[in-house]
Amino acid sequence: MTLSTENKQEIFEKFGKSKTNTGSTEGQVALFTERINHLTGHLKQNKKDFATERALVTLVGKRRKLLDYLKNKDIVKYRELIKELGIRK
Repeated sequence: MTLSTENKQEIFEKFGKSKTNTGSTEGQVALFTERINHLTGHLKQNKKDFATERALVTLVGKRRKLLDYLKNKDIVKYRELIKELGIRK
């Protein structure tokens, strides 16, 4: 799955405060969440796609590390982001 440039810009504009702020922690977490949701839907249809399953586990780990960083840096932003993205902790 490849996100179109427009979709990425929308995600970063909403969570990263700007279209060009692609390195913000909140924007990266939102992008990873979008990709994770897509891969989860793919795996529900293709149960034996183990390469995708491995990619999903890797993405979840990356997102977890970024969320831990954000939690240590600013707990208020962390809680807002978790609530807005619907990520359960």
